[in-house]
Parts: sequence; structure tokens; C-alpha cells
Amino acid sequence: PDNKGFTSGKAIELANDPKTVYISLQQHVGAPCEALVKVGDTVKVGQKIGDSKASLSAPVHASVSGIVKSITKMYTAAGVKSDCVVIESDGLNEKIESSGSTSIENVSKEDIINKIRDAGVVGLGGGAFPAHSKFMTSDDKSVNHVILNGAEWEPYLTCDHRIMLEQPEKVIQGLELIMKYLDAENGYIAIENNKMDAIEV
Repeated sequence: PDNKGFTSGKAIELANDPKTVYISLQQHVGAPCEALVKVGDTVKVGQKIGDSKASLSAPVHASVSGIVKSITKMYTAAGVKSDCVVIESDGLNEKIESSGSTSIENVSKEDIINKIRDAGVVGLGGGAFPAHSKFMTSDDKSVNHVILNGAEWEPYLTCDHRIMLEQPEKVIQGLELIMKYLDAENGYIAIENNKMDAIEV
């Protein structure tokens, strides 16, 4: 049984911000990030707080707005010690200003790869492999088709389902950007038949 019925009809909700967050600077395969902030700095949601010059790495961002209280080594969920940026939330949830959107026709391949890297996009597998590295290694290959995986084989999980229902334009635009970067002719979104509403959208 897939047990999707518990949450498939429930819209995505934002969790309340914690008073303090502990953000590891090592959240992916590859080189750990170095802190770009110091104790006492004020940060905003989405602000880059860690980065690395290594080719296999991805930047780390603040999830709350507030004050950097410390930068210290802590154990992570993986059971290893990592430098962590400790931020005390100010409760304002202030976000950094977006650089604005660019039409797909006007965006270059370099812009696409830089945006993916700057956003810190990594895979959701155990290794959290930086996405820009995957795309760069595929750039010299001939890719005719891109398939977005909208299937959720795990029981209970419905996050992909809800994203396809609530933010279909972002899913489609993401597919179009990947197709442009890889010069792919065709794009597909694979969706299981237990998500007929997502297929309709």
C-alpha cells in the first residue's frame, strides 16, 4: 500500500521558524564550505553564509533572518563533526532581494549553471551530490530527452505530488531550463497513475 491518502490532499504549509538554527557548512558530497559571515553579522533568509572554491561543492544559505551568534564545530545528523553557523532568528523572516527573472530565451548556458550552483541545489540522495557538477559532466554528451522524475515510490511521501499540483509553472520552467542547458529536443515529466490530478495540472 502506498498510503498516500494521509497527505496527498493537504496543501504545503510553512513550518514555524525555530528561535535558533544550526546550519552545517558541510551538507553535500565534496569540499566543505568556509563561512562567509562572522559572529555579530545580520543575515537574511536565502543569504549565502558558506561557500567553497572547490569544483565539487555547493554553497550554504541562511534559513532565517537574524544575528550570527557563533561559528562552531557540532555533530551533524550524519554523525560527523562539522563547522556550523548558529543564527538566532529575529522573527522577521526578511529575505534577500531576488535578482529578478530572465526569460528562458535570453538566459545563457553559463547563467543556468551559475544559478544552479549559487542556489546550492544538491541531489536528494544520501550523498547530496551538487547538481551543477552533474550537469557539467553531461554537457559534452548528446542528450535528446530529459525526464523529470515525478514518481514517489516511497510510501506516505507526497511532497513531489504537492509541488506538481501547487507550483506546476516552476516544475515546467525547470524542465525547460535543463533542456536548454543540455540542448535536448524533448522533455517529459514521469508521473504515476496514482497522481491523476497532477497529470491533469
